Amino acid sequence: MPTRLLVLISLLATALAVNAAPLLEGRSAGQPFVVESVAEDLGVPWGLAFIDDTWLVITDRNGRAWRVNTQSGERQALSGLPDVAAQGQGGLLDVAVSPRFAQQPWLYFTYSKPLGDQAATTLARAQLNGSELSQWQDLLITQSTTSTSRHFGSRIAFDRDGHVFFGVGDRGERPNGQNRQNHAGSIMRLNLDGSVPSDNPFVGNNEALDEIWSYGHRNPQGLTFDALTGRLWEIEHGPRGGDEINLIIKGANYGWPVVSRGQEYWGPVDVGDDSQPGMRNAEKVYIPSIAPSSLVVYHGDAFPAWEGNLLAGALVLRHLNRVILSESGDPTDEERLLESLDERIRALAISPAEGWLYLSTDSGKLLRLRPVD
Repeated sequence: MPTRLLVLISLLATALAVNAAPLLEGRSAGQPFVVESVAEDLGVPWGLAFIDDTWLVITDRNGRAWRVNTQSGERQALSGLPDVAAQGQGGLLDVAVSPRFAQQPWLYFTYSKPLGDQAATTLARAQLNGSELSQWQDLLITQSTTSTSRHFGSRIAFDRDGHVFFGVGDRGERPNGQNRQNHAGSIMRLNLDGSVPSDNPFVGNNEALDEIWSYGHRNPQGLTFDALTGRLWEIEHGPRGGDEINLIIKGANYGWPVVSRGQEYWGPVDVGDDSQPGMRNAEKVYIPSIAPSSLVVYHGDAFPAWEGNLLAGALVLRHLNRVILSESGDPTDEERLLESLDERIRALAISPAEGWLYLSTDSGKLLRLRPVD
């Protein structure tokens, strides 16, 4: 049988194995697509990461995780997870596959680690063998404890040079955004083993922690590295209005709470100034807030018009947000998709084989968006 026909049969089987009836049909940039259900009853599925062409790891904020077969819907619970502080916005958060997974099968996690009656956002890793996690290592227990259960962050990204990035929110205390003596309100950069790179911007600076790469962030909810352009992108919650997409630069101050386009929750009063010298402005601001939850750069063959675009989930305004970028990386336009689903979209992942978009919802669903053809 010709190879091309075998590929077509495989793709068709993948599309039909889980759920033959689409939940939604639509168009983006003139291209028709369908949305299908892959799995349900996943708690609050916070993180998604493909470990190969078929199997996807999913974290539940309540402290569970699974391997899910995207063709059949089969799921296997993962063992070896730590205790997590699953309260408020904390719990088991992101999961990401090491760029060297083929040599050593490390999965990276962020979670809120219980520390007495408080919790700290923690970067960890463990090796995956089938459905068992082993050799669990807490790489950085951040200095970020507060009395609140808000703004833990936290997403993970890898660059091309053997570094891992992750973000922590201000933990509900605004001055943390400008305080470099703790990790709250910052994005950290580490080597894959958790050690500190010698070229981090504040190494040797007594006024800042060595792990900090950028600061002045309110609550990073999406972080993605574009390997084709070398750009590190972040999306974060503003207060009432003022969600931001930021291009993350070494050592930069992103202003929170001195600079913000949002307002106080209790009234129409600006939180901060639109800009300040020495503080970097956002590349894009959302007013009103969409409440972003994730961020990926699209590279794939399934949706040619999306190539190089940013995709973000939205919680409050309940849609998939597509941001079109110029060649220089400036946001030029946006498209809002899947609004009729009326779902809080929490996490995004792109399948490595087909370039289809997988997304999770706070109602516990794993969905798939794929082209009609």
